Amino acid sequence: MSSRLLSLVLLLAAPCALAAETASNTPPDLGASALQMVFGLLVVLGLLVGTLWLLKRISQPRGAIAGLMRVVAGVSVGPRERVVILELGNSWLVLGVSPGQVSTLAEIPRQEVPTSPQTLAGGDFSSWLKQVVQHRGKG
Repeated sequence: MSSRLLSLVLLLAAPCALAAETASNTPPDLGASALQMVFGLLVVLGLLVGTLWLLKRISQPRGAIAGLMRVVAGVSVGPRERVVILELGNSWLVLGVSPGQVSTLAEIPRQEVPTSPQTLAGGDFSSWLKQVVQHRGKG
């Protein structure tokens, strides 16, 4: 019984040893390996870009909801806090946004957005917001 088992093990091990010896005798084709690696990388990057594009298309609002809300402006007031103006119909909501909370700071009537380059660059947002809030308090 032992000799049969030994001969079976040798019979099974011989092709493995022959394959290992043959593989070690032939040098790898570097050009084909590099081409295969580059092709695989391009396939992975293509799948990544395609998936991101598909997620963007799926997450965009459609229909009547798409034009319902729009972010007009925003500014960071801390490392993780922002003040955002959200247009909702004919009014603007001034929101305070922090990691765990969104708070309504003010609600003002919709206004025309200034188109001067200095204002669009964000230089005067704080003074503009102060004027809007003061104007709301007077009216």
